[in-house]
Amino acid sequence: MLDSPLFFGRFGQSRLTARSPRPVAAAFLAILLLTPAASVLADNEKLPVPRFASLKSDEVNLRAGPGEDKPKLWVYQRTGMPVEIIEEFDTWRRIRDYKGVVGWVSASLLSGKRTGIVTDERRTLRAKPDAAASPVAELDPGVIVRVVECDGAWCRLEVKGYEGWLLRTEFWGVFPDEAVKD
Repeated sequence: MLDSPLFFGRFGQSRLTARSPRPVAAAFLAILLLTPAASVLADNEKLPVPRFASLKSDEVNLRAGPGEDKPKLWVYQRTGMPVEIIEEFDTWRRIRDYKGVVGWVSASLLSGKRTGIVTDERRTLRAKPDAAASPVAELDPGVIVRVVECDGAWCRLEVKGYEGWLLRTEFWGVFPDEAVKD
């Protein structure tokens, strides 16, 4: 069969030789690591737990356990709502919301985009990180904000075209001593 014309090319006769599986395995691994899905999985493995994330969709099923076969506990209907990731299992994340509700969601429905949610009462977004600074906007409880940066007691937030500062104790979505830079 090796003398067959099928094994001749323009560069001469091809030879079949036994090769070590290591170069093939190394090439396969390199291709796998360079694909987007593999890099996302690799990145997720490096992220700390607990951490904050946000909901990527306006319909996210909160489940009793990690898996599509587990019962639904709740259906979230707010894109951008902040959640705290408290545990990971395969492609599932155990989360806690701002009310303390805990359950499992698919990692594909979470975003690393940092958001927060105004808590308790109406809050004043300020022009500078100072309680005496001029007001930029009044934020009702439940308003979702984008976290731009946090350092110290104040966080710079953006909501519907308004940007300003709010004490980190006046919204939920950042840890007490966490520095955030978008």
